[in-house]
Amino acid sequence: MKNINKIIIGLFSFLLIVFSCNDGIDPITEVDPGQDAGAPQVTLKYPVEGTKIKVNDPVAAITIEFEVTDDIEVDNIAVLINNSEIATMADFKDYRRVLAEVPFNNLTTGQHELKIVATDINGQSTTATANFEKEPPYLPIFANETLYMDFESDYTEFISVTRATEVGTPGFAGEGLASNNAYAGATDSYLTLPTSTLQLGNEISAVLWYKVNASPDRAGVLVIGPPDLENPDSQNNRNGGFRFFRENASGMQRFKLNVGTGAGNTWVDGGAAADVDPNKDEWVSLAFTISATEARVYINGQLAKESALSSPVDWTDCDILSIMSGAPRFEGWNHKSDHSFIDELRFFNTALSQSEIQNIIGVTNPYTPADGETMYMPFDDAYKNLVSGADATIVGTPDFAGESKLGTNAYAGATDSYLTFPSTGLLASEFSATMWHKVNATPDRAGILVMGPPDTENAGFPDVQNNRTSGFRFFREDAGGMQRFKLNVGTGAGDTWVDGGTAADVDPTANEWVHLAFTMSSSKAIVYINGEVAAESDITGVDWTECDILSIMSGVPRFTAWGHTSDLSYLDDLHLYNKTLSHSEIQTIIGN
Repeated sequence: MKNINKIIIGLFSFLLIVFSCNDGIDPITEVDPGQDAGAPQVTLKYPVEGTKIKVNDPVAAITIEFEVTDDIEVDNIAVLINNSEIATMADFKDYRRVLAEVPFNNLTTGQHELKIVATDINGQSTTATANFEKEPPYLPIFANETLYMDFESDYTEFISVTRATEVGTPGFAGEGLASNNAYAGATDSYLTLPTSTLQLGNEISAVLWYKVNASPDRAGVLVIGPPDLENPDSQNNRNGGFRFFRENASGMQRFKLNVGTGAGNTWVDGGAAADVDPNKDEWVSLAFTISATEARVYINGQLAKESALSSPVDWTDCDILSIMSGAPRFEGWNHKSDHSFIDELRFFNTALSQSEIQNIIGVTNPYTPADGETMYMPFDDAYKNLVSGADATIVGTPDFAGESKLGTNAYAGATDSYLTFPSTGLLASEFSATMWHKVNATPDRAGILVMGPPDTENAGFPDVQNNRTSGFRFFREDAGGMQRFKLNVGTGAGDTWVDGGTAADVDPTANEWVHLAFTMSSSKAIVYINGEVAAESDITGVDWTECDILSIMSGVPRFTAWGHTSDLSYLDDLHLYNKTLSHSEIQTIIGN
Protein backbone atom coordinates (compact mmCIF):
# COMPACT_ATOMS: atom_id res chain seq x y z
CA MET A 1 0.00 0.00 0.00
CA LYS A 2 2.85 2.37 0.94
CA ASN A 3 4.56 1.68 -2.38
CA ILE A 4 1.37 2.46 -4.30
CA ASN A 5 1.04 5.77 -2.44
CA LYS A 6 4.65 6.70 -3.31
CA ILE A 7 4.03 5.92 -6.98
CA ILE A 8 0.88 8.06 -7.04
CA ILE A 9 2.61 10.98 -5.29
CA GLY A 10 5.59 10.80 -7.66
CA LEU A 11 3.35 10.72 -10.73
CA PHE A 12 1.41 13.70 -9.43
CA SER A 13 4.62 15.70 -8.89
CA PHE A 14 5.85 14.92 -12.40
CA LEU A 15 2.55 16.02 -13.95
CA LEU A 16 2.62 19.20 -11.86
CA ILE A 17 6.06 20.11 -13.16
CA VAL A 18 5.07 19.39 -16.75
CA PHE A 19 1.90 21.48 -16.55
CA SER A 20 3.76 24.27 -14.70
CA CYS A 21 6.45 24.50 -17.34
CA ASN A 22 3.79 25.04 -19.95
CA ASP A 23 1.70 27.37 -17.83
CA GLY A 24 3.51 30.72 -18.12
CA ILE A 25 7.02 29.40 -17.42
CA ASP A 26 9.33 28.93 -20.40
CA PRO A 27 11.22 25.66 -20.71
CA ILE A 28 15.03 25.89 -20.56
CA THR A 29 16.43 26.14 -24.07
CA GLU A 30 19.89 26.86 -25.40
CA VAL A 31 20.35 30.44 -26.63
CA ASP A 32 22.75 31.23 -29.44
CA PRO A 33 25.00 34.04 -28.18
CA GLY A 34 25.30 35.38 -31.71
CA GLN A 35 28.35 36.74 -33.46
CA ASP A 36 31.15 38.44 -31.52
CA ALA A 37 30.36 42.11 -32.10
CA GLY A 38 33.69 43.50 -30.90
CA ALA A 39 36.59 43.52 -28.51
CA PRO A 40 36.09 43.82 -24.74
CA GLN A 41 35.45 47.19 -23.11
CA VAL A 42 37.77 48.22 -20.26
CA THR A 43 36.87 50.93 -17.73
CA LEU A 44 39.57 52.11 -15.31
CA LYS A 45 38.33 53.17 -11.90
CA TYR A 46 41.58 53.65 -9.92
CA PRO A 47 44.07 54.94 -10.63
CA VAL A 48 42.90 56.95 -13.63
CA GLU A 49 44.75 59.34 -15.91
CA GLY A 50 46.40 62.07 -13.84
CA THR A 51 45.86 60.48 -10.42
CA LYS A 52 48.34 61.76 -7.82
CA ILE A 53 48.93 59.42 -4.91
CA LYS A 54 50.03 61.15 -1.73
CA VAL A 55 51.44 59.08 1.10
CA ASN A 56 54.46 59.71 3.29
CA ASP A 57 55.96 56.27 2.70
CA PRO A 58 58.66 55.98 0.00
CA VAL A 59 56.98 52.79 -1.25
CA ALA A 60 53.18 52.62 -1.24
CA ALA A 61 50.52 49.93 -1.57
CA ILE A 62 47.51 50.59 -3.79
CA THR A 63 44.52 48.64 -5.05
CA ILE A 64 43.93 48.82 -8.81
CA GLU A 65 40.23 48.85 -9.70
CA PHE A 66 38.68 48.29 -13.13
CA GLU A 67 35.76 46.77 -15.03
CA VAL A 68 35.84 44.63 -18.17
CA THR A 69 32.76 43.74 -20.23
CA ASP A 70 32.33 41.70 -23.39
CA ASP A 71 29.27 40.74 -25.48
CA ILE A 72 30.29 37.06 -25.61
CA GLU A 73 32.94 36.06 -23.06
CA VAL A 74 36.06 37.50 -21.43
CA ASP A 75 38.89 34.98 -21.76
CA ASN A 76 41.78 36.59 -19.85
CA ILE A 77 42.97 39.89 -18.37
CA ALA A 78 46.56 41.10 -17.81
CA VAL A 79 47.49 43.94 -15.45
CA LEU A 80 50.79 45.74 -16.06
CA ILE A 81 52.66 48.53 -14.26
CA ASN A 82 55.34 50.19 -16.37
CA ASN A 83 55.04 47.28 -18.85
CA SER A 84 55.77 44.68 -16.14
CA GLU A 85 52.98 42.19 -15.62
CA ILE A 86 51.80 42.13 -12.00
CA ALA A 87 48.67 39.94 -12.38
CA THR A 88 46.77 37.75 -14.83
CA MET A 89 43.17 36.62 -14.55
CA ALA A 90 41.35 33.84 -16.42
CA ASP A 91 38.67 32.47 -14.12
CA PHE A 92 35.55 34.61 -13.80
CA LYS A 93 32.20 34.08 -12.08
CA ASP A 94 30.57 36.38 -14.61
CA TYR A 95 32.27 35.86 -17.95
CA ARG A 96 30.63 38.91 -19.58
CA ARG A 97 31.22 41.48 -16.79
CA VAL A 98 34.30 41.40 -14.59
CA LEU A 99 34.68 43.78 -11.63
CA ALA A 100 38.24 43.43 -10.37
CA GLU A 101 40.50 44.71 -7.62
CA VAL A 102 44.22 43.96 -7.89
CA PRO A 103 46.62 44.84 -5.05
CA PHE A 104 50.04 46.30 -5.86
CA ASN A 105 52.41 46.75 -2.95
CA ASN A 106 55.54 48.18 -4.56
CA LEU A 107 54.63 51.61 -5.90
CA THR A 108 57.68 53.87 -5.79
CA THR A 109 57.87 57.64 -6.04
CA GLY A 110 57.54 59.00 -9.57
CA GLN A 111 55.52 58.63 -12.76
CA HIS A 112 53.92 55.28 -13.63
CA GLU A 113 51.82 53.76 -16.40
CA LEU A 114 48.99 51.32 -15.73
CA LYS A 115 47.83 48.98 -18.53
CA ILE A 116 44.84 46.66 -18.47
CA VAL A 117 44.82 44.24 -21.44
CA ALA A 118 41.55 42.32 -21.81
CA THR A 119 41.08 39.52 -24.39
CA ASP A 120 37.87 37.73 -25.33
CA ILE A 121 37.46 34.09 -26.41
CA ASN A 122 37.86 35.01 -30.07
CA GLY A 123 41.25 36.62 -29.46
CA GLN A 124 40.10 40.22 -29.72
CA SER A 125 41.80 42.46 -27.14
CA THR A 126 41.53 45.96 -25.73
CA THR A 127 44.21 47.89 -23.82
CA ALA A 128 43.32 50.72 -21.43
CA THR A 129 46.12 52.90 -20.03
CA ALA A 130 46.45 55.53 -17.33
CA ASN A 131 49.48 57.62 -16.43
CA PHE A 132 49.61 58.45 -12.74
CA GLU A 133 52.09 59.63 -10.14
CA LYS A 134 53.13 58.72 -6.65
CA GLU A 135 54.26 62.02 -5.25
CA PRO A 136 57.35 62.13 -3.04
CA PRO A 137 56.74 62.19 0.69
CA TYR A 138 56.23 65.71 2.02
CA LEU A 139 59.07 66.86 4.24
CA PRO A 140 58.28 70.03 6.20
CA ILE A 141 60.07 72.96 4.62
CA PHE A 142 60.12 75.06 7.76
CA ALA A 143 61.08 74.26 11.34
CA ASN A 144 58.22 73.38 13.73
CA GLU A 145 55.72 73.01 10.87
CA THR A 146 52.81 70.79 11.97
CA LEU A 147 50.25 71.23 9.16
CA TYR A 148 50.53 71.97 5.45
CA MET A 149 47.76 72.03 2.82
CA ASP A 150 48.34 73.16 -0.77
CA PHE A 151 44.77 72.55 -2.06
CA GLU A 152 46.23 71.57 -5.42
CA SER A 153 43.91 68.67 -6.21
CA ASP A 154 42.32 67.54 -2.95
CA TYR A 155 42.00 68.43 0.73
CA THR A 156 44.92 66.41 2.10
CA GLU A 157 47.02 67.58 5.03
CA PHE A 158 50.50 66.48 4.00
CA ILE A 159 52.43 66.09 7.24
CA SER A 160 50.02 63.60 8.81
CA VAL A 161 48.64 62.55 5.38
CA THR A 162 45.10 63.10 6.64
CA ARG A 163 42.24 63.84 4.28
CA ALA A 164 40.13 66.68 5.69
CA THR A 165 36.46 66.00 6.30
CA GLU A 166 34.33 67.90 3.80
CA VAL A 167 31.14 69.55 4.99
CA GLY A 168 28.81 70.71 2.23
CA THR A 169 30.31 71.21 -1.21
CA PRO A 170 33.59 73.11 -1.05
CA GLY A 171 35.37 73.51 -4.38
CA PHE A 172 38.59 74.54 -6.07
CA ALA A 173 39.47 77.98 -7.40
CA GLY A 174 41.17 77.08 -10.68
CA GLU A 175 43.95 79.47 -9.65
CA GLY A 176 46.41 79.67 -6.79
CA LEU A 177 49.12 81.72 -5.19
CA ALA A 178 51.86 79.08 -5.30
CA SER A 179 50.38 76.60 -7.76
CA ASN A 180 47.52 76.15 -10.17
CA ASN A 181 44.76 75.67 -7.62
CA ALA A 182 43.39 76.73 -4.25
CA TYR A 183 40.42 76.10 -1.96
CA ALA A 184 37.23 77.86 -3.05
CA GLY A 185 34.52 78.40 -0.43
CA ALA A 186 30.81 77.73 -0.92
CA THR A 187 27.60 78.22 1.04
CA ASP A 188 27.36 76.02 4.17
CA SER A 189 30.68 74.41 3.24
CA TYR A 190 34.00 74.01 5.02
CA LEU A 191 36.68 71.51 6.06
CA THR A 192 37.55 70.01 9.43
CA LEU A 193 40.61 68.19 10.74
CA PRO A 194 41.26 66.62 14.14
CA THR A 195 43.59 68.76 16.24
CA SER A 196 45.55 65.71 17.38
CA THR A 197 48.21 66.30 14.69
CA LEU A 198 48.81 69.98 15.57
CA GLN A 199 50.82 69.40 18.77
CA LEU A 200 48.78 71.98 20.67
CA GLY A 201 50.73 73.74 23.40
CA ASN A 202 51.38 77.22 24.75
CA GLU A 203 52.47 78.45 21.31
CA ILE A 204 50.88 78.19 17.87
CA SER A 205 51.10 80.07 14.55
CA ALA A 206 49.26 79.97 11.24
CA VAL A 207 50.33 81.39 7.86
CA LEU A 208 48.18 81.36 4.72
CA TRP A 209 47.44 83.09 1.44
CA TYR A 210 43.94 84.41 0.95
CA LYS A 211 41.86 86.14 -1.75
CA VAL A 212 38.81 87.69 -0.12
CA ASN A 213 35.22 87.45 -1.37
CA ALA A 214 33.27 90.09 0.57
CA SER A 215 30.02 88.16 0.19
CA PRO A 216 28.98 87.12 2.76
CA ASP A 217 30.21 90.19 4.63
CA ARG A 218 31.50 88.14 7.59
CA ALA A 219 32.91 84.64 7.90
CA GLY A 220 35.15 82.36 9.90
CA VAL A 221 38.57 81.62 8.43
CA LEU A 222 40.26 79.32 10.97
CA VAL A 223 38.68 78.17 14.22
CA ILE A 224 39.71 75.79 17.00
CA GLY A 225 37.29 76.13 19.86
CA PRO A 226 35.41 74.19 22.53
CA PRO A 227 31.73 73.22 22.15
CA ASP A 228 29.09 75.58 23.56
CA LEU A 229 26.84 73.13 25.35
CA GLU A 230 24.43 75.87 26.44
CA ASN A 231 23.87 77.05 22.84
CA PRO A 232 24.26 74.02 20.55
CA ASP A 233 22.53 75.78 17.61
CA SER A 234 24.41 79.08 18.00
CA GLN A 235 27.78 78.18 19.48
CA ASN A 236 30.05 80.91 20.85
CA ASN A 237 32.14 79.56 23.71
CA ARG A 238 35.27 81.73 23.53
CA ASN A 239 37.02 80.57 26.71
CA GLY A 240 39.32 78.17 24.86
CA GLY A 241 41.16 77.87 21.55
CA PHE A 242 41.07 80.67 18.99
CA ARG A 243 38.83 82.21 16.36
CA PHE A 244 40.36 83.92 13.31
CA PHE A 245 37.70 85.60 11.20
CA ARG A 246 36.71 88.61 9.10
CA GLU A 247 33.96 91.25 9.19
CA ASN A 248 32.79 94.16 7.05
CA ALA A 249 34.33 97.49 8.08
CA SER A 250 32.82 100.25 5.89
CA GLY A 251 33.44 98.25 2.70
CA MET A 252 36.78 96.84 3.80
CA GLN A 253 37.20 93.39 5.30
CA ARG A 254 38.77 93.48 8.77
CA PHE A 255 40.58 90.43 10.14
CA LYS A 256 40.42 89.72 13.87
CA LEU A 257 41.68 87.09 16.28
CA ASN A 258 40.06 86.00 19.54
CA VAL A 259 42.01 83.81 22.02
CA GLY A 260 40.45 81.82 24.84
CA THR A 261 42.53 81.71 28.04
CA GLY A 262 40.36 79.52 30.24
CA ALA A 263 38.52 81.96 32.48
CA GLY A 264 37.94 84.44 29.66
CA ASN A 265 39.17 85.58 26.22
CA THR A 266 41.34 88.25 24.62
CA TRP A 267 40.71 90.26 21.46
CA VAL A 268 43.39 91.05 18.87
CA ASP A 269 41.71 93.74 16.74
CA GLY A 270 44.00 95.97 14.70
CA GLY A 271 41.30 98.25 13.37
CA ALA A 272 42.17 99.78 10.00
CA ALA A 273 45.65 98.22 10.12
CA ALA A 274 43.99 94.80 9.74
CA ASP A 275 41.77 95.81 6.80
CA VAL A 276 41.94 94.28 3.32
CA ASP A 277 40.26 95.86 0.28
CA PRO A 278 38.06 93.18 -1.36
CA ASN A 279 37.79 95.25 -4.56
CA LYS A 280 41.46 94.67 -5.40
CA ASP A 281 40.88 90.95 -6.08
CA GLU A 282 44.43 90.07 -5.03
CA TRP A 283 46.17 87.46 -2.91
CA VAL A 284 47.02 88.63 0.60
CA SER A 285 49.20 86.90 3.19
CA LEU A 286 47.49 86.45 6.58
CA ALA A 287 49.22 85.19 9.71
CA PHE A 288 48.72 85.07 13.44
CA THR A 289 50.86 83.91 16.34
CA ILE A 290 49.95 83.00 19.89
CA SER A 291 52.60 82.67 22.62
CA ALA A 292 52.17 82.18 26.36
CA THR A 293 52.05 85.96 26.88
CA GLU A 294 50.78 87.64 23.69
CA ALA A 295 48.94 87.18 20.40
CA ARG A 296 49.62 88.94 17.11
CA VAL A 297 47.99 89.34 13.68
CA TYR A 298 50.02 90.07 10.54
CA ILE A 299 48.81 91.30 7.12
CA ASN A 300 51.31 90.81 4.27
CA GLY A 301 54.08 90.26 6.81
CA GLN A 302 53.42 93.51 8.65
CA LEU A 303 52.19 93.59 12.26
CA ALA A 304 48.55 94.72 12.36
CA LYS A 305 47.92 94.22 16.09
CA GLU A 306 49.34 92.57 19.19
CA SER A 307 47.57 91.99 22.51
CA ALA A 308 48.87 90.73 25.83
CA LEU A 309 47.42 87.48 27.20
CA SER A 310 46.65 87.10 30.89
CA SER A 311 47.46 83.40 30.62
CA PRO A 312 48.30 80.89 27.86
CA VAL A 313 45.68 79.66 25.41
CA ASP A 314 43.42 76.97 26.89
CA TRP A 315 42.84 73.92 24.67
CA THR A 316 40.21 72.15 26.81
CA ASP A 317 37.76 70.25 24.54
CA CYS A 318 39.31 71.84 21.42
CA ASP A 319 39.26 68.68 19.30
CA ILE A 320 38.60 69.99 15.76
CA LEU A 321 40.02 72.61 13.42
CA SER A 322 37.49 74.29 11.12
CA ILE A 323 38.89 75.70 7.87
CA MET A 324 36.98 78.46 6.04
CA SER A 325 34.05 78.64 8.44
CA GLY A 326 33.25 79.37 12.06
CA ALA A 327 30.97 76.33 12.07
CA PRO A 328 30.37 74.39 14.18
CA ARG A 329 31.99 76.07 17.23
CA PHE A 330 31.75 79.81 16.36
CA GLU A 331 28.37 80.57 14.80
CA GLY A 332 26.76 82.83 17.43
CA TRP A 333 27.56 86.00 15.50
CA ASN A 334 26.99 84.46 12.07
CA HIS A 335 30.66 83.89 11.19
CA LYS A 336 29.86 80.90 9.01
CA SER A 337 31.21 79.67 5.67
CA ASP A 338 33.70 81.82 3.79
CA HIS A 339 33.33 82.03 -0.01
CA SER A 340 36.89 83.33 -0.44
CA PHE A 341 39.94 81.47 -1.78
CA ILE A 342 42.69 80.08 0.49
CA ASP A 343 46.07 78.62 -0.47
CA GLU A 344 49.31 77.39 1.14
CA LEU A 345 47.96 76.92 4.67
CA ARG A 346 50.58 76.17 7.33
CA PHE A 347 50.47 75.73 11.11
CA PHE A 348 53.43 75.73 13.49
CA ASN A 349 53.82 74.69 17.12
CA THR A 350 55.76 77.85 17.94
CA ALA A 351 55.11 81.60 17.94
CA LEU A 352 56.84 82.70 14.74
CA SER A 353 58.78 85.96 14.65
CA GLN A 354 57.98 88.62 12.07
CA SER A 355 61.14 87.81 10.11
CA GLU A 356 60.21 84.12 10.06
CA ILE A 357 56.75 84.97 8.70
CA GLN A 358 58.31 87.20 6.05
CA ASN A 359 60.66 84.42 5.08
CA ILE A 360 57.75 82.00 4.71
CA ILE A 361 55.71 84.32 2.52
CA GLY A 362 58.73 85.63 0.59
CA VAL A 363 58.04 89.27 1.35
CA THR A 364 61.74 90.06 1.68
CA ASN A 365 62.42 88.82 -1.87
CA PRO A 366 59.21 89.09 -3.92
CA TYR A 367 59.60 87.11 -7.12
CA THR A 368 57.25 85.94 -9.86
CA PRO A 369 58.48 82.57 -11.17
CA ALA A 370 58.59 81.76 -14.86
CA ASP A 371 56.50 78.93 -16.29
CA GLY A 372 57.51 75.70 -14.59
CA GLU A 373 60.17 77.35 -12.43
CA THR A 374 60.55 75.74 -8.99
CA MET A 375 63.75 77.37 -7.74
CA TYR A 376 65.61 80.62 -8.32
CA MET A 377 68.71 81.52 -6.33
CA PRO A 378 70.49 84.77 -7.33
CA PHE A 379 72.94 84.50 -4.37
CA ASP A 380 72.75 88.25 -3.84
CA ASP A 381 74.02 88.09 -0.23
CA ALA A 382 71.52 85.33 0.66
CA TYR A 383 71.08 81.58 0.15
CA LYS A 384 67.34 81.81 -0.53
CA ASN A 385 65.02 80.14 -3.05
CA LEU A 386 62.96 83.11 -4.18
CA VAL A 387 60.23 80.90 -5.63
CA SER A 388 59.29 79.34 -2.28
CA GLY A 389 60.85 81.97 -0.01
CA ALA A 390 62.74 79.24 1.86
CA ASP A 391 66.36 79.56 3.00
CA ALA A 392 68.89 76.83 2.27
CA THR A 393 70.40 74.73 5.02
CA ILE A 394 74.06 75.77 5.24
CA VAL A 395 76.70 73.09 5.78
CA GLY A 396 80.20 74.27 6.65
CA THR A 397 81.21 77.83 5.79
CA PRO A 398 80.26 78.75 2.22
CA ASP A 399 80.78 82.39 1.31
CA PHE A 400 79.96 85.04 -1.26
CA ALA A 401 82.22 85.83 -4.19
CA GLY A 402 82.20 89.62 -4.10
CA GLU A 403 81.46 89.49 -7.82
CA SER A 404 78.69 88.06 -9.97
CA LYS A 405 77.58 87.24 -13.47
CA LEU A 406 74.15 88.74 -12.75
CA GLY A 407 72.98 90.79 -9.79
CA THR A 408 75.26 91.92 -6.99
CA ASN A 409 76.92 88.74 -5.70
CA ALA A 410 77.45 85.01 -6.23
CA TYR A 411 78.03 81.85 -4.21
CA ALA A 412 81.65 81.09 -3.36
CA GLY A 413 82.51 77.53 -2.44
CA ALA A 414 84.66 76.48 0.48
CA THR A 415 86.17 73.25 1.76
CA ASP A 416 83.59 70.86 3.27
CA SER A 417 80.83 73.40 2.54
CA TYR A 418 77.63 73.31 0.55
CA LEU A 419 73.87 74.05 0.66
CA THR A 420 70.87 71.73 0.85
CA PHE A 421 67.13 72.00 0.32
CA PRO A 422 64.37 69.42 0.81
CA SER A 423 63.34 68.07 -2.59
CA THR A 424 59.68 68.87 -1.88
CA GLY A 425 58.18 70.75 -4.82
CA LEU A 426 61.21 70.12 -7.04
CA LEU A 427 60.53 66.59 -8.35
CA ALA A 428 58.65 65.95 -11.59
CA SER A 429 58.73 63.62 -14.57
CA GLU A 430 60.63 66.37 -16.42
CA PHE A 431 63.45 68.43 -14.93
CA SER A 432 65.82 71.20 -16.02
CA ALA A 433 68.55 73.25 -14.37
CA THR A 434 70.43 76.33 -15.57
CA MET A 435 73.23 78.27 -13.87
CA TRP A 436 76.35 80.39 -14.31
CA HIS A 437 79.60 78.83 -13.03
CA LYS A 438 83.19 80.12 -12.74
CA VAL A 439 85.37 77.07 -12.23
CA ASN A 440 88.12 76.67 -9.66
CA ALA A 441 90.09 73.59 -10.72
CA THR A 442 91.15 72.93 -7.12
CA PRO A 443 89.97 70.40 -6.08
CA ASP A 444 90.21 68.71 -9.47
CA ARG A 445 86.73 67.14 -9.14
CA ALA A 446 83.53 68.20 -7.34
CA GLY A 447 79.79 67.84 -7.25
CA ILE A 448 77.72 70.79 -8.48
CA LEU A 449 74.09 69.68 -8.17
CA VAL A 450 73.12 66.29 -6.74
CA MET A 451 69.74 64.83 -5.87
CA GLY A 452 70.15 61.12 -5.17
CA PRO A 453 69.10 58.34 -2.81
CA PRO A 454 71.05 57.09 0.21
CA ASP A 455 73.42 54.20 -0.38
CA THR A 456 71.98 51.79 2.17
CA GLU A 457 74.53 49.11 1.37
CA ASN A 458 77.19 51.52 2.65
CA ALA A 459 75.07 53.20 5.31
CA GLY A 460 77.91 53.33 7.82
CA PHE A 461 80.38 54.80 5.33
CA PRO A 462 79.56 58.41 4.39
CA ASP A 463 82.62 58.68 2.16
CA VAL A 464 81.52 55.89 -0.19
CA GLN A 465 77.92 56.86 -0.97
CA ASN A 466 77.28 56.03 -4.63
CA ASN A 467 73.73 54.75 -5.24
CA ARG A 468 73.01 55.97 -8.78
CA THR A 469 69.71 54.16 -9.49
CA SER A 470 67.57 57.28 -8.97
CA GLY A 471 67.88 61.06 -9.12
CA PHE A 472 70.82 62.76 -10.81
CA ARG A 473 74.43 63.78 -10.28
CA PHE A 474 75.85 66.81 -12.13
CA PHE A 475 79.57 67.20 -11.50
CA ARG A 476 82.99 68.05 -12.92
CA GLU A 477 86.32 66.20 -13.26
CA ASP A 478 89.84 66.90 -14.49
CA ALA A 479 90.39 65.90 -18.14
CA GLY A 480 93.97 66.62 -19.16
CA GLY A 481 93.95 70.00 -17.45
CA MET A 482 90.45 70.88 -18.62
CA GLN A 483 87.39 70.49 -16.42
CA ARG A 484 84.80 68.13 -17.93
CA PHE A 485 81.14 68.43 -16.90
CA LYS A 486 79.09 65.22 -16.74
CA LEU A 487 75.55 64.17 -15.84
CA ASN A 488 74.44 60.81 -14.44
CA VAL A 489 70.72 59.95 -14.36
CA GLY A 490 69.12 57.20 -12.27
CA THR A 491 66.33 55.44 -14.12
CA GLY A 492 65.17 52.98 -11.48
CA ALA A 493 66.76 49.73 -12.61
CA GLY A 494 70.08 51.41 -13.36
CA ASP A 495 71.69 54.65 -14.48
CA THR A 496 72.65 56.44 -17.69
CA TRP A 497 75.72 58.58 -18.37
CA VAL A 498 75.61 61.85 -20.30
CA ASP A 499 79.29 62.45 -21.08
CA GLY A 500 80.16 64.72 -23.95
CA GLY A 501 83.91 64.19 -23.85
CA THR A 502 85.85 67.22 -25.04
CA ALA A 503 82.60 68.96 -26.07
CA ALA A 504 81.80 69.28 -22.36
CA ASP A 505 85.22 70.66 -21.37
CA VAL A 506 85.82 74.09 -19.83
CA ASP A 507 89.25 75.70 -19.54
CA PRO A 508 89.77 76.68 -15.88
CA THR A 509 92.68 78.99 -16.77
CA ALA A 510 90.31 81.25 -18.71
CA ASN A 511 88.84 82.42 -15.37
CA GLU A 512 85.50 83.29 -16.94
CA TRP A 513 81.82 82.70 -16.27
CA VAL A 514 80.38 79.74 -18.20
CA HIS A 515 76.70 78.92 -18.57
CA LEU A 516 75.79 75.32 -17.65
CA ALA A 517 72.43 73.61 -18.15
CA PHE A 518 70.94 70.16 -18.29
CA THR A 519 67.49 68.76 -19.04
CA MET A 520 65.82 65.40 -18.40
CA SER A 521 62.64 64.27 -20.14
CA SER A 522 60.94 60.88 -20.30
CA SER A 523 63.23 59.89 -23.18
CA LYS A 524 66.37 62.01 -23.25
CA ALA A 525 68.92 63.78 -21.05
CA ILE A 526 70.98 66.66 -22.46
CA VAL A 527 73.90 68.73 -21.15
CA TYR A 528 74.49 72.24 -22.53
CA ILE A 529 77.66 74.37 -22.28
CA ASN A 530 77.15 78.07 -23.08
CA GLY A 531 73.83 77.25 -24.73
CA GLU A 532 75.15 74.55 -27.06
CA VAL A 533 74.54 70.80 -26.78
CA ALA A 534 77.60 69.14 -25.29
CA ALA A 535 76.14 65.65 -24.79
CA GLU A 536 72.84 63.84 -24.98
CA SER A 537 71.75 60.31 -24.09
CA ASP A 538 68.56 58.32 -24.36
CA ILE A 539 66.92 57.54 -21.01
CA THR A 540 63.69 55.90 -19.85
CA GLY A 541 62.87 58.78 -17.52
CA VAL A 542 64.31 59.79 -14.17
CA ASP A 543 63.34 57.85 -11.03
CA TRP A 544 63.03 59.88 -7.82
CA THR A 545 62.87 57.05 -5.25
CA GLU A 546 64.22 58.30 -1.87
CA CYS A 547 65.58 61.50 -3.41
CA ASP A 548 64.66 63.72 -0.48
CA ILE A 549 67.41 66.37 -0.55
CA LEU A 550 69.13 68.57 -3.13
CA SER A 551 72.83 69.31 -2.58
CA ILE A 552 74.20 72.49 -4.16
CA MET A 553 77.95 72.77 -4.88
CA SER A 554 78.90 69.37 -3.49
CA GLY A 555 78.23 65.67 -4.01
CA VAL A 556 77.91 65.27 -0.23
CA PRO A 557 76.11 63.43 1.29
CA ARG A 558 74.79 61.14 -1.47
CA PHE A 559 77.61 61.07 -4.10
CA THR A 560 80.97 60.81 -2.36
CA ALA A 561 82.60 57.51 -3.37
CA TRP A 562 84.65 59.02 -6.21
CA GLY A 563 85.72 62.18 -4.38
CA HIS A 564 83.09 64.53 -5.82
CA THR A 565 82.77 66.60 -2.67
CA SER A 566 82.58 70.38 -2.21
CA ASP A 567 83.16 72.70 -5.18
CA LEU A 568 85.31 75.78 -4.45
CA SER A 569 84.09 77.46 -7.64
CA TYR A 570 81.63 80.35 -7.94
CA LEU A 571 77.93 79.78 -8.77
CA ASP A 572 75.33 82.36 -9.79
CA ASP A 573 71.75 82.64 -11.00
CA LEU A 574 70.63 79.04 -10.36
CA HIS A 575 67.21 78.08 -11.81
CA LEU A 576 65.35 74.75 -11.57
CA TYR A 577 62.25 73.81 -13.59
CA ASN A 578 59.65 71.02 -13.57
CA LYS A 579 59.71 70.88 -17.37
CA THR A 580 62.19 70.17 -20.16
CA LEU A 581 63.62 73.44 -21.44
CA SER A 582 64.16 73.64 -25.17
CA HIS A 583 67.44 74.65 -26.78
CA SER A 584 66.01 78.05 -27.66
CA GLU A 585 64.67 78.58 -24.13
CA ILE A 586 68.12 77.96 -22.68
CA GLN A 587 69.68 80.40 -25.13
CA THR A 588 67.04 82.98 -24.19
CA ILE A 589 67.89 82.50 -20.50
CA ILE A 590 71.56 83.09 -21.29
CA GLY A 591 70.64 86.26 -23.16
CA ASN A 592 68.69 87.53 -20.16
